[in-house]
Amino acid sequence: MQDLAQAATAGTTTGTTIRALAALDLDAVVAIDAVHEGRARRAYFERRLAAALKQPALHVQLAAADERGLAGWMMARRTGGEFGRPQPGLRLESLGVRPDRQGQGVARQLLQALTAWAERHGVAELRTTATWTDLGMLRWLAASGFRLAPAQVLDCAVSEGWQAERGDALDLPADGAPGREIDYGAPEGNDFERSGRGRAEVRPMQPADLPQIVRIDRQLTGRDRREYIAEKLGEAMDDSGIRISLSARVGDAIVGFLMARADIGDFGRTEPVAVLDTIGVDPACEHQGIGHALVSQLFANLTALQIDRVETVVGPSNLALTGFLHDTGFRPSQRLSFVRECARVG
Repeated sequence: MQDLAQAATAGTTTGTTIRALAALDLDAVVAIDAVHEGRARRAYFERRLAAALKQPALHVQLAAADERGLAGWMMARRTGGEFGRPQPGLRLESLGVRPDRQGQGVARQLLQALTAWAERHGVAELRTTATWTDLGMLRWLAASGFRLAPAQVLDCAVSEGWQAERGDALDLPADGAPGREIDYGAPEGNDFERSGRGRAEVRPMQPADLPQIVRIDRQLTGRDRREYIAEKLGEAMDDSGIRISLSARVGDAIVGFLMARADIGDFGRTEPVAVLDTIGVDPACEHQGIGHALVSQLFANLTALQIDRVETVVGPSNLALTGFLHDTGFRPSQRLSFVRECARVG
């Protein structure tokens, strides 16, 4: 992110400069965020900063600085395959402005910088979500050129999700603490009567699973997305600190997978939430309850981790996936999905 200094554009706030967010900014970020949210979320921002240092190509984290120090920040994560979209994008995760600088164009300057970065790196669109009751954020998104995205955010209370007969939660780190594209075919009507666990072993995902996961994904999407799947696997294994991604096996063959992460902090989340990024089932093994078994085990693991809710996003044309998610307990969320083409902010 050495070129972030080039991102500031004409018409920005006098005396405010844009640079890369640094580890030394952590205390200021946490303090500004605590004013907005009413609680400190240090662990969340520590993870976001650490993730950017570990995978700089996947994160854009900007700081606006003035004579008093940090005036505001903006954090975004690069995407490259969610929801079947082939073009790269950015997911806006977090934004904050120091109280005495609100209403002075700091957020606009940060968005200008983010847009300039996106243009130089061939990023097509910027996406984010917000709760429909967060009127301040909704007004800012509208004024900044965002529009409602056709994709729908779905979520499910873990206690209300579909659960098959199964054993205890899979082994998880004892010290773990919580911080979209989804490929799936329609299940048969009798999938509720069988979890698939008698046919497939569901267990935590391992790095060695990557080749077979890529094979299944290629069969489902028609494209080789090894880089995207590897990035999501890396996030699932390392970024959240909680290993809740799963593989389903029959013998030595992986027949299904589920990638999810647990986190807290994106735009007003004050409790841990799991995000279901990708689920896929080998076409040769569909209609055998494997998808239900994966989701059921996810709910069991989240219960053990005291995570109460899981969220995902589904495109408007993927009716089979929407039906599957509704079958397993997902319903429309109180969060809305927004998109903005990465044209330069005026």
